[in-house]
Amino acid sequence: MEVVKEEPITFSEAKEILEKKKDEKRYEIVNALEHVRKFSTLSVEDIKKMKEELRGINKLSESQIVEICNFLPKTKDELKTILYKSYTNFEESEINKIIEIVKKFG
Repeated sequence: MEVVKEEPITFSEAKEILEKKKDEKRYEIVNALEHVRKFSTLSVEDIKKMKEELRGINKLSESQIVEICNFLPKTKDELKTILYKSYTNFEESEINKIIEIVKKFG
């Protein structure tokens, strides 16, 4: 298997890709599909809209956006657990904006 492109994707996006391959019945696909079915709560359309809104916050990296979409943090503390890995300082207004976006979709 050749890797053509590598990018972070959300559980919902992974579910959509794996659903197309489920007929292959490979162990890895079946297990991954079972996992993403448990944890993907939003539609791909809603995820795309949320990602687009989160991209408006320039300090967020693509991987942070994906993590936010996957875990849908509802509190500042939950969000800070996702953001703590980066050395970027987020303003309180940016944290509030992220939470507001997540609540709109989650």
